[in-house]
Amino acid sequence: MRKVALVAGLGLGGLALFVALLVVGVYSAAAGIIGGAGKNGGKLAKNAVPAAYEGLVQEWGNLCPELSPALLAAQLNQESGWNPGAQSHAAAQGIAQFIPSTWAVHGLDANGDGVADVWDPEDAIPSAATYNCSLASYVRDVPGDPVDNMLAAYNAGPYAVIQYGGVPPYTETQNYVRIIRGAEESFAAPPEDQPRLDPSELAAGAVHFAQDQLGTPYLWGGNGTPEHDGRFDCSGLSRAAYESVGIELPRVANDQWATGPHPERDELLPGDLVFFANDLTDSRSIHHVGIYVGGGYMINAPYTGAVIRFDPIDSADYFGATRPTAG
Repeated sequence: MRKVALVAGLGLGGLALFVALLVVGVYSAAAGIIGGAGKNGGKLAKNAVPAAYEGLVQEWGNLCPELSPALLAAQLNQESGWNPGAQSHAAAQGIAQFIPSTWAVHGLDANGDGVADVWDPEDAIPSAATYNCSLASYVRDVPGDPVDNMLAAYNAGPYAVIQYGGVPPYTETQNYVRIIRGAEESFAAPPEDQPRLDPSELAAGAVHFAQDQLGTPYLWGGNGTPEHDGRFDCSGLSRAAYESVGIELPRVANDQWATGPHPERDELLPGDLVFFANDLTDSRSIHHVGIYVGGGYMINAPYTGAVIRFDPIDSADYFGATRPTAG
């Protein structure tokens, strides 16, 4: 949740005009800006990875041609949400979610302390990278995208990929590959010679949806459904706004961070999601999200007792922004 002062001094008519002009501005910007995201030679985007793991992901993510730091980051984010103590119902362990039998063969003592420890990210992240690259070599002759096949092998095993001639027809594995490939771009730094990002043509629709919710009371956990009386919390509002234009976002704010490229503060356009965090080096500490509308303001559902409203984005806990992308 986020607590900032309510914007004062704008009447209802002024608010409507303000947003209408901003919505028009989205389309004008879309016609005049050329850009896109890239990997910048295998570099990670700023603050995309918790600071404690950034160096490991950057170093080990360039281990083989099928891997990149952004892809490894997206995979670790999907596996454990950067939780080194994670344990699944299937006994997968640690930040990279190795099952014990796989760790026994592929676990490394990468930090040289004498123990290959699945719970230590300094061992588990290098082990994940080397295991990915081993899997890539196992399935290199399988038809299809080699990166998709590598990820599928990590999730379902290389023999399933070989047996089915590509990503196997398992819903879990297909979703695993789709989610990681979809999130990869958000972890990659843009090319140094391409500093601008294309605005989303759907952003105006998301802003318009959010505008229609102005004045609606906040509800923690609210999704805007009839059972919630049309009320939202912060990430429920952003999710519903983009769902209204056909872009599916995760439910919680810190997962929404990884749904597109990250424009810099001076590149923000209406429709960008803006995020706020307790730790400005760790995306998992994001606690609030709003929808940027221009002029340094966002529409957001701030906290219990407040209503959906305009608020300024510039504050000490401003973390960064994401431009959601379809798919």
